[in-house]
Amino acid sequence: MNPSTQNMPHTRAQRRKAIELIAIVSLILLVVPLVSAQEVAETIRVRTRVVFMDALVKDKRTGIPISDLKPDNFELFDDGKPRTISYFTRDGQARKPLAMVIVLDCREDGAGRFLKRPEVLKALTDQLAKLPPGDEVGIMAMNIGEDEKRVWLTTFTNDPVKIAAALARVPSFVEHPDNAPGLPDDAEKQKTAEAAQKQGKGSISIGSDSSQDKREEKADTTAQNKPKPEDIVETETIKGKNGAVVTRTVLKDGSVNLKRVNSSGHVTIELDDVYDMAAAVRDATRASEKERPNSQPAIVWVSDGIAPIFYEDRDATEQILIRSNAIFNSLTVDLRTLFKFLMPIGKPLAGWMGVSLYGSARHLAQQSGGEAVRVNRTSDYGAGLAKIIGNLTARYSLGFALGEDEKDDGRMHELAVRVKALDTKGKQRKLEVSSRRGYYVPRSDSDQAANQ
Repeated sequence: MNPSTQNMPHTRAQRRKAIELIAIVSLILLVVPLVSAQEVAETIRVRTRVVFMDALVKDKRTGIPISDLKPDNFELFDDGKPRTISYFTRDGQARKPLAMVIVLDCREDGAGRFLKRPEVLKALTDQLAKLPPGDEVGIMAMNIGEDEKRVWLTTFTNDPVKIAAALARVPSFVEHPDNAPGLPDDAEKQKTAEAAQKQGKGSISIGSDSSQDKREEKADTTAQNKPKPEDIVETETIKGKNGAVVTRTVLKDGSVNLKRVNSSGHVTIELDDVYDMAAAVRDATRASEKERPNSQPAIVWVSDGIAPIFYEDRDATEQILIRSNAIFNSLTVDLRTLFKFLMPIGKPLAGWMGVSLYGSARHLAQQSGGEAVRVNRTSDYGAGLAKIIGNLTARYSLGFALGEDEKDDGRMHELAVRVKALDTKGKQRKLEVSSRRGYYVPRSDSDQAANQ
């Protein structure tokens, strides 16, 4: 017998089984390359960079959100050039859950005089109890007492009991700020006060002296007031378009030292041991990114509108909101009569010093696509918060893909959304669109690898 035929099947049934086995093996060999090719295709799709944005479309006359629009109704422009919309969803289709932070400015001569009222707190509590499943809220109180402390009354939660308990603490911060629950005890407050005194707490210094003696004297004073390295958490330098430089030094206790030097270098303004709008926005966005990375970050700022902030610092805060895709909103209460009287004098003076005294909350809301709502009566608080939450959840989500050659150039690209739709009579509907005003190009995988 030929040795080469010893292992060959002899019967017809055996030969048929051998052929079937060969066919199965051949099929597997054909499928494996297809699976591999599919995996490569999916990898490329996942790595495609897409710029997402939310757009709120309202009837210009009634202010009611419009929810029946289609992709064809939208036009998206990037630095004035049209972009093809490659991603589109309506409210309720694929909405991210909210990670909302409410910041309560508890100054007794500001919003605090209203926030301590039980009926106002009840209006806010009742509204937050209606949050849809999945949406959560964190509550922060700031401007508490002379030490400018802030307290997280609750981290992100949807529990009505926890929300009610958090807001119930607010009156004690306003009426008895030094003994408010959640603040340091007497011994700790004494240490904080002594440290603040050494650092020149709350001081404002404007210097334009050029003499050698005065420069040396100022340098000695600055050295004495300078915080110790171990007390510093981070230092941020912000360069404005006009050449001014703002330095933010964040300390362990959460307070911030601010220093602004104008473009000529002759005028310096220093604010020590403060906690301002910029600090609150930074803390809120970081908390959202860390604790709820898959949610839509949003901030609701409750104040009387007075929020001193350097213009350069406000621009940097706007960048943080844009990069985080966080939506800033404001509930603004009435100013005290005295402040209304002094505002025409104070705003120009503050502007000369490079400080925005009033109106920054509205500016940040406009730039990030949020709402700026004024409240007067008690019923306005619940209605105003309901409007903000409703408009946060009634948005269209748009997205467009970036090309491989579009690199991170470090600048903000201007975004604009136009919406056209006809009414039942065939006429153009008058619509109002709110969306963030820009974006920063996300880095590609190769860019990120090069910076690691």
